[in-house]
Amino acid sequence: MSIDWYKEAVGISDEITENRRELHSHPELGNHEFMTASFIENKLNSYGIKTCRMLDTAVIGILEGDDKGGCIALRADMDALPVTETTGCDFSSQNAGLMHACGHDVHMSAVLGAARLLSMHRSELKGSVKFVFQPDEEGSGGADRLIKAGVLKDVNAVFGAHVSPDLPLGIIGIRYGKFYAASDVYKVILTGKSSHGAEPQKGIDALYAASKMLCALHELPSELAPERAVITTGILNSGTAVNIVPGKAVFEGIIRTLGADSRAYIKRRFKEIINSISKETGVSAEIIIKESYPGVVNTDNETLLAENSAKTLFGNDKVIRIEEPTMTTEDFGYYINASRGCFYHIGTGGSALHSSDYLPDESAPVLGAALHAEVVYDYILKTES
Repeated sequence: MSIDWYKEAVGISDEITENRRELHSHPELGNHEFMTASFIENKLNSYGIKTCRMLDTAVIGILEGDDKGGCIALRADMDALPVTETTGCDFSSQNAGLMHACGHDVHMSAVLGAARLLSMHRSELKGSVKFVFQPDEEGSGGADRLIKAGVLKDVNAVFGAHVSPDLPLGIIGIRYGKFYAASDVYKVILTGKSSHGAEPQKGIDALYAASKMLCALHELPSELAPERAVITTGILNSGTAVNIVPGKAVFEGIIRTLGADSRAYIKRRFKEIINSISKETGVSAEIIIKESYPGVVNTDNETLLAENSAKTLFGNDKVIRIEEPTMTTEDFGYYINASRGCFYHIGTGGSALHSSDYLPDESAPVLGAALHAEVVYDYILKTES
């Protein structure tokens, strides 16, 4: 049976829009999404979808079809940013200093819309759908903690979307393989020996060593060419006076790579460079690398399904393949690493993400709801055949 999910999404567009406006006007920071979670629970329950809580503010909805089968998950992130909104829209943030400047209000209302649509066709579902409303994507990574808590138990594949101002409104962006970068935060502490500036030979210049290291690290990503990698040093602290050779230097930053192999290579070479220059200059070096998000690497079969679903729904001219991965990061990659899945983009045009005037058009969550429903339905048909 063929279902026109976009036509049905348009039919409930007033409800999707109302949900989006309510969520946009009441943004909450990661792990504090209590009002947001209650709103989502009430909506899912009104659709006949049972819910449970995880991690205090995560809401998990389960829609069970009339026939047994596999389980597919849709994920939406819930948290807002510490940004003061300047859009001037009628449903602007009512929480001072907070805003859904990354479009998570659209993500949530799109998945709620898909839940509503799919609940209207419960009798045609072979299996179940898990709606994962995840806290703390912008912070320390709610996805990893949800997975460790068991959210993916019995889940066969996970799908999700992100709004994209880089794409025109209504365009769906698909990327096979490496899509978002992995990130690792680093801190290097160098200890040398202070001396009078007039007698540098009596000291060990930690700032000089740091400068050599930073120059070498700046060139390190070229070793992976043509694949991209980025090493950013955002903090450098050293020295107490203009006539004293610094005995200590500390620099901090972030490493961004694409895929597990490149991530391992850059971290290994990073340490080799620091240790080599440390030995050369006589400083001691403490290297601290804190592993962060793993990046997003879409699996081929699920990406092909999402691409075909989008073309079926909106036409070939509304679907593009994204040519270059982004060096920004997203914790959706944890789900794919633990299962299989695809993360796709919904074009919104407009200003940049995280800006105070980012306001996706109200058609964006309607498009997202339709696409999510189509992907779920097509996946169920595929696993049946």
